[in-house]
Amino acid sequence: MKIAILSCFYPYRGGISQFNACLLGELGKTHIVKAFNFKRQYPEFLFPGKTQYVTADDEAVPVESESLLDTANPFSYVKTLDAIRAWGPDLLIVRYWMSYFAPSLGYITRHMRGRCKVVSILDNVVPHERRFFDTPLTRYFLKGSDGFVTLCEAVSKDLLRLKPDAVYTVIPHPLYSHFGEKIDRREAEKQLGLAPGKRNILFFGLIREYKGLDILIEAFNGLGTEYQLIIAGEPYGSFEKYDRLIRACPYRQNIKTVLRYIRDSEVTDFFSAADVTVLPYRSATQSGISSISYHFEVPMIVTDAGGLKETIGDTGTGIVAKDCTPESIRHEIEAYFAGPEPRKTCIENIRKEKERLSWGAFCSRLEAFAAKL
Repeated sequence: MKIAILSCFYPYRGGISQFNACLLGELGKTHIVKAFNFKRQYPEFLFPGKTQYVTADDEAVPVESESLLDTANPFSYVKTLDAIRAWGPDLLIVRYWMSYFAPSLGYITRHMRGRCKVVSILDNVVPHERRFFDTPLTRYFLKGSDGFVTLCEAVSKDLLRLKPDAVYTVIPHPLYSHFGEKIDRREAEKQLGLAPGKRNILFFGLIREYKGLDILIEAFNGLGTEYQLIIAGEPYGSFEKYDRLIRACPYRQNIKTVLRYIRDSEVTDFFSAADVTVLPYRSATQSGISSISYHFEVPMIVTDAGGLKETIGDTGTGIVAKDCTPESIRHEIEAYFAGPEPRKTCIENIRKEKERLSWGAFCSRLEAFAAKL
């Protein structure tokens, strides 16, 4: 089967691009697959981080693709459509995670539908930070697909609210396994400049308002000197609010910040040093961070937001806080470290999940779903 994937690939950085590279590689084992990439993903003034692109320091593995789609240039929509049509896929797979992409991706899917099967993988239907135009643009995009893959039930519910007749399946987010193996904890702490022998709490990934880092910092204020908080990721927007909270923390000497994009080769250090990953999200669908935690067998403490309870709490791979408050997060952190059982049980369940969350399993289910459309 010939499969076209339209989304962002190398040289774009981040979790979406990494996911797509893994998907491309796995499907390419048994099919003819081609990556159609963005020529321009966002205009620079719309991008909240430092750069959209990998740098030499990122050590990212190049992925062969055809860069055609400029989201800000409608003429490129036609050019991309013509290129995909000329290649003649049997299946077109599109990734969708933000309404900004609806006009460009929607134009192409609506004109490809009928020529081949079109399946959209939905990271989000409703963005975490909502705007008035999200719903109409997303409805426009949804009309172009034959079927949808969601990564959790929370996204499926959002999909059905906007498109009640949608044909969809839920396939959990596979594990990110390209970061290498876990290393000795003491060596990881040394690499990161951490005080040894502490209870290490990790907040990892892009720092955005909905991810609730401020809630975690306030929770940390009430913990003792035996705890250490590691904040690793690039701020999308100002870090000033969080910096004020850190300066006011009585244990600020036990807070380590690495405020930049974390290279693939560095990810191992952070998760090898961590006792637990905390996702104090105000809103969520699923999280790629949980897939990294699974790979390194690091349990999680999460809020009951979006699909986090479904993917982490219900599987026993982490603990779900009752409320999205500093007090509730602090209570669960203390409970986690109260004895060996919570950690032991979570790791046992993570190992079970790792067996079913492979890229091979994801692609097999995706192929089976597409075949039925």
